[in-house]
Amino acid sequence: MKLERVEIVHVAIPLVTPFRTSFGTMTAKDTFLLRVVTDRAEGWSEFAADPEPLYCSEFVAGAEIVLRDFLLPRVAALPHLTTAALAPAMAKIKGHELAKAALETAVLDAELRSYGMPLAAYLGAVRDRVPAGVSVGIKNSLPELLDDVERYLAEGYVRIKLKIEPGWDVEPVRAVRERFGDGLPLQVDANTAYTLADAEHLRRLDAFGLLLIEEPLEEDNLHAHALLQQRLATPVCLDESLHHARDTASAIAMDACRVVNVKPARVGGYLEARRVHDVAHAHGVPVWCGGMLETGIGRAPNLALAALPGFTLPGDTSASSRYFAEDLTEPFVLRDGHLPVPTGPGIGVEPRPDALRRFTRERRDLYTA
Repeated sequence: MKLERVEIVHVAIPLVTPFRTSFGTMTAKDTFLLRVVTDRAEGWSEFAADPEPLYCSEFVAGAEIVLRDFLLPRVAALPHLTTAALAPAMAKIKGHELAKAALETAVLDAELRSYGMPLAAYLGAVRDRVPAGVSVGIKNSLPELLDDVERYLAEGYVRIKLKIEPGWDVEPVRAVRERFGDGLPLQVDANTAYTLADAEHLRRLDAFGLLLIEEPLEEDNLHAHALLQQRLATPVCLDESLHHARDTASAIAMDACRVVNVKPARVGGYLEARRVHDVAHAHGVPVWCGGMLETGIGRAPNLALAALPGFTLPGDTSASSRYFAEDLTEPFVLRDGHLPVPTGPGIGVEPRPDALRRFTRERRDLYTA
């Protein structure tokens, strides 16, 4: 393929309800889409981070600069544009995995569309639908939390994840267990809100039979997570601390995690995400697909990834209606607790022109041949 044009489309879509984590509260998905045009096909992707560097060091305005000034010049200089050639071309740029993932995904979408191949087939998917869990943010009260969990279970979600932070942890979990029973698949996500000094407090969660506790301590501190895992019966799951397959192998070897959350954007794209899956799967460590409140543009390829054989736990690949009254794409609808894996070429979806027009704040070219 030959690269002809790269366009950035800034979008802002209101959330149906505010989503609060230990990082803060979101009321809208404010990010950008990337549209890559080649001589054979065009591709789309979604930048996964937010306007502020709270979940990770990357943020919307910074990613645009990195793409325009550092990544795209290297990719445009390739004699033949292929997805496999991107990582070596971008390797000298340190970090910026989410920006690299946005570019890789859009190129991969275009390349697969030119072949008429679905992303799921390319990655090696073994299922045509995946079980869907839902992430429940921090609430103002226990009754509000219980009402939300009850509604999500009535909608068919097969697993509940509770966001926690100091002061909102043991009692919410206890309330959900007492209301909905020990049979409910339940896990918690701390988003790095605790320290190793909280180990004895976190041990209180062992009584509730949780699937896992996600990223309880500061990110990138594998040693501390390994020490914490020695003191917990609940499996530790890592998210922010794992940036590639090498990190994953180290964490597993250290027993710093017994479950892996795979977010393609966080590890630089779907090729590396597949390698993370392969490492964990080879060691018998279950993986699941995390979420970043994606629109349909980001949700579709996540569903393809979640259909790989090692994804044995329900992910955060919720239905479109979990976050948006109207999605950018045709909505993903929950059926019997599952979402369908897209079967069309590439990521299998594209923005609906009318929705894209309504939610777009700005469009501009980052590259033209």
